[in-house]
Amino acid sequence: MKVVPPSFFKHDAVLVAQKLLGSVIRYKSCSGMIVETEAYRADPASHAYRITPRSAIMRDTSGHWYVYFVYGMHHCMNITTNSIGEPGAVLIRALEPLEGVELMKKRRGTDDARSLCSGPGKLCEALGVDRRLNGTAVGERMHVERFRRMGARSIAATPRIGINEGKEHLWRFFVKGSAFVSKTKQEERSYKK
Repeated sequence: MKVVPPSFFKHDAVLVAQKLLGSVIRYKSCSGMIVETEAYRADPASHAYRITPRSAIMRDTSGHWYVYFVYGMHHCMNITTNSIGEPGAVLIRALEPLEGVELMKKRRGTDDARSLCSGPGKLCEALGVDRRLNGTAVGERMHVERFRRMGARSIAATPRIGINEGKEHLWRFFVKGSAFVSKTKQEERSYKK
């Protein structure tokens, strides 16, 4: 597989979020194909809406891991995007596990492969990702590699999950038909029918 070059992340977050689908994240002995992302700019739903010491990485870098701890419960990992000075990041929401599945199951305490990485907190736990990766360049310790190119017909777009503002933006992207995508409450209800 070919490593995604740093220049790829200098593009707008909305474009990068779509183009990352089908790529593989590799960290130590574990890997997974990206099946769901969300794009963030300097919009009201973004950490970069008001730049703080924590969110400055979204403005000051591209192609770096932005890892933070949320709700006192779990980590979320993003990749910073856009040109320097123009805030942007892509939240990695879900992966299809590929390698290191037994270790992921042990870390997550489940045998359900579909539940291992179907949400931002779950995938960080499964991969063993925490704030120690925050600020490191993509490719330095955790890599992103080209794997499968997704055509426009394979990608669905919806509002981002868990936000109060910016719901008009269809900036959540996922691979249609993937069993490894996280589900909103509405999607879970329709999925069970």
